[in-house]
Amino acid sequence: MRELRVELARLNHQVSGRIDLRDIDLDCFDLISQAGGISPTALARAAGLHPATLTGVLDRLETGGWIVRERDPADRRAVVIRSVPARIGELLGHYAGMTRAMDEVTAGYTDQELALIVDFLRKASEAGRGAADGLA
Repeated sequence: MRELRVELARLNHQVSGRIDLRDIDLDCFDLISQAGGISPTALARAAGLHPATLTGVLDRLETGGWIVRERDPADRRAVVIRSVPARIGELLGHYAGMTRAMDEVTAGYTDQELALIVDFLRKASEAGRGAADGLA
């Protein structure tokens, strides 16, 4: 798990350098993209960032055209952060090598084995989230 974490961090660092983002900006963009739309408070909590730090991240992402800040239709005083769809496609292009490699890796497993791996990864993510929340 530690080796995988290091290699994925290294991959993300290489990608963030190619698109002129900081590693934390890329992490936040990923969280925003996964959420489909998220409040700054929820994003700060999910990323484990102080709100003042998040403001700088969001400013860089917005200036770079990666996100938009919109008024929340349910509460016009609130803001929702959304990723720019075209930028998601651009970002995924940088991960094409990893995507191809993972397609080759997963081709060697049965559907039942893949389901077990997915279950393990989901539980490992939950354990990591719980450990991080316990330290926060």
